[in-house]
Amino acid sequence: MSAVLSLDDLKARAAGLQFRNQAFIGGRYVDAAGGETFDCISPVDGRVLTKVAACGAEDVDRAVTAARAAFESGVWSGLAPKARKAVLLKFAELIEANRDELALLETLDMGKPIGDSRAIDVPATANCIRWYAESADKIYDEVAPTDPKILAMIRREPMGVVAAIVPWNFPMIMAAWKIGPALVSGNALILKPAEQSSLSAIRLAELGAEAGIPEGIFQVVPGLGEQAGKALGLHMDVDGIAFTGSGEVGKLLLQYSGQSNMKRVSLECGGKTPHIVLADTSDLDQAAEAAAWGIFFNQGEVCNAGSRLLVQESVKDALMEKVMDIAKGIKVGNPLDPQTRMGAIVDREQMDKVLRYIGLGQQEGAQLVLGGKQLQTEEGGYYVEPTIFDQVDNKMTIAQEEIFGPVLSTLTFSDPEEGLRIANETVYGLAAAVWTKNIDTAHKMARGLRAGSVWINCFDGGDITTPFGGYKQSGFGRDKSLHALDKYTELKTVWIELGS
Repeated sequence: MSAVLSLDDLKARAAGLQFRNQAFIGGRYVDAAGGETFDCISPVDGRVLTKVAACGAEDVDRAVTAARAAFESGVWSGLAPKARKAVLLKFAELIEANRDELALLETLDMGKPIGDSRAIDVPATANCIRWYAESADKIYDEVAPTDPKILAMIRREPMGVVAAIVPWNFPMIMAAWKIGPALVSGNALILKPAEQSSLSAIRLAELGAEAGIPEGIFQVVPGLGEQAGKALGLHMDVDGIAFTGSGEVGKLLLQYSGQSNMKRVSLECGGKTPHIVLADTSDLDQAAEAAAWGIFFNQGEVCNAGSRLLVQESVKDALMEKVMDIAKGIKVGNPLDPQTRMGAIVDREQMDKVLRYIGLGQQEGAQLVLGGKQLQTEEGGYYVEPTIFDQVDNKMTIAQEEIFGPVLSTLTFSDPEEGLRIANETVYGLAAAVWTKNIDTAHKMARGLRAGSVWINCFDGGDITTPFGGYKQSGFGRDKSLHALDKYTELKTVWIELGS
């Protein structure tokens, strides 16, 4: 796909796509056991793309049975690490080779701009799989420093059958963050994509099989959360679940674990990221650019979106003017248009939720200074313009609850201590950003912020080598980096008395 392709060219390519819409269980595509389906509706124009298999408890049980048999056989867990590496490297190559198709699937399914799907999502997915593949033969077990008559080995072993439940905002990337470490560790993985965005996950299963991932080791069970997701959470033969999504569902998965086999659960459950700009920042233009795109990128559908802009009073007016100028210049429109910078909200339910929050912000006394309305109504899709509130109090609903849309709440503070207090006054703790040229202030703020990631003079910094996850109700456990392996492995101590 070339950057010079027009909207009409991309529409034509999209029209020619053949959608995989079945579950991938036991190495082949199958319908749901009961024949149930759900409509896959594109947020681009509201049309039904296809009907996707709606898996339930019986389908989940089939997948778990296949996963357990494959795991116990050693067909994957028993391979030399370098052999697993070779297969996963091939998987990454196939993702890149099919980047045009995967990018179109991502854009049609969840509404993100095609430029982002192709330049960000597909490369990041392939890079994640490749990075974990390369780690396969570089992770060592340990020998404890015991008495010379004792040999104590600390071994890292695969957990067994693990499930991953991923959200709709970055379907491929979030899946890759689970697939990479789970498979390289030797587990059998069952992926449950969000019902709003199942198409790329279903296609990835086929590419994984083509790369050589054995039957039963990587399976995909699309379906509704209250059916397929709940069945995975309650299944007695699932050893662990890695989840990214809402706090409400995360708490349910913890309950399911307690009600079943006490399976290990790791959660990443969103945030309300404070984007803190102090008066001594050296570059207000750069801070404004980061603040604007920190909330409007991906239509604001980002768990660590900088949805709370905390500005020191003396620079607030100057910064707000710059942020608003950037927001006014963002092209909102058809995600297949290469010129679009902000696409469609994932579905009508989420769009209505965003609009309700905007109305609630006005009711509670915040000043709406930009946006606030639905756009592109004639196209049948789900579009909301970039929206900015001023004079927001941190106790307001829009400052405390995760909106997951292009809505920025602006708050002010008098000094760094007050800014830090306001930043931490939330149930979330996923990320935070600070702009200051004072190194002492930067360190004090970074130390004081209760968040899993703190960015200084930038926003959303990091790569696959750094862990990602949160404090408080943003969850526990980490994606990315070698730390992610902890979620999919067990530590076993082998204590040997060597004798005299």
